[in-house]
Amino acid sequence: MAVQNTAKHTTVKGEFSADKTIWTSSEPLGYGSTYTIDAHGADRSGKTVEQQGQVTTVSPSKQANPNMIPAPASVAQTGVGVGQPVVFQFSYPVKNKADVEKQLSVVSNPPQEGSWYWIDDKNVHYRPKEYWQPGTTLTVSAKIYGVDFGNGVYGAEDRTETYHVHDSWIAKADGNTEQMQIFHNGQVVKTMPISMGKDATPTHLGAHVISFKAESYTMDSCTYGVCQGDPKWYRSEEKWTERISNDGEFVHENPNSVGAQGSSNVSHGCINLNAENAEWFFHNLGLGDVVEVTNSGGQQLPVWDLYGDWALSWEQWRQGSALK
Repeated sequence: MAVQNTAKHTTVKGEFSADKTIWTSSEPLGYGSTYTIDAHGADRSGKTVEQQGQVTTVSPSKQANPNMIPAPASVAQTGVGVGQPVVFQFSYPVKNKADVEKQLSVVSNPPQEGSWYWIDDKNVHYRPKEYWQPGTTLTVSAKIYGVDFGNGVYGAEDRTETYHVHDSWIAKADGNTEQMQIFHNGQVVKTMPISMGKDATPTHLGAHVISFKAESYTMDSCTYGVCQGDPKWYRSEEKWTERISNDGEFVHENPNSVGAQGSSNVSHGCINLNAENAEWFFHNLGLGDVVEVTNSGGQQLPVWDLYGDWALSWEQWRQGSALK
């Protein structure tokens, strides 16, 4: 049995089944390629037969890449926190979600139950039933090459990456006490006064996951639609910033609210800290770590707000799978 790419003149590797009746390639065929097939066989009496054939593979109008968030290389040294969802963001919308989801996998060591949830047609998230156990290794795979996404889109490539979950860091911010307790592996290691969102712009309730950090960052409400000319518009340079949602919520230093920290909520939705506490928070918590907000007067963080994954109960989360 010989299978050859007619353009490249290369032979495709493959092997027969144990009974010699089925030949299977051991390498993927290329898109938009033609292959010649030369088969030789013999029956039990020794009579030989030879057949030739030709097949041409599909030529996708578009190919979707499986982009991963966070980028594995960006957290290779630090690891991720216990709240970090695994995210595939495809470069084109997925119509055949069940077919694609069948080719996605997350293997956790030690094992933890988890499930996928389609946030929209391009983004699918995976989270465990409860926060990841510290020290967990996650092997994440997307075997999507050749998979029909629908609407003329096919998977561009397979991908396998590894994440490591570091120690558990969970901050609990309480709007009643105006304090935030920091838990390291379940033990309180620091308590700090805070000021959260004022009544007009309350901080969302629920578990937030840190997705970005920078020592200095320009905060501009126009990034989520509140632009100059609107009385709610703001633009300021802040220090020790860590993003906890995509609609402008950060944990950061704010020297202008120090007098309110520990007593009242005056921010646009962020969690304000003084300089010392903000710097400590910045150096100890990072991507994937959790900030749980209670008694803020705000609405629940939406599941689609980057990492609002923990807003849903486990049963609600499982319903977001295309393989229910």
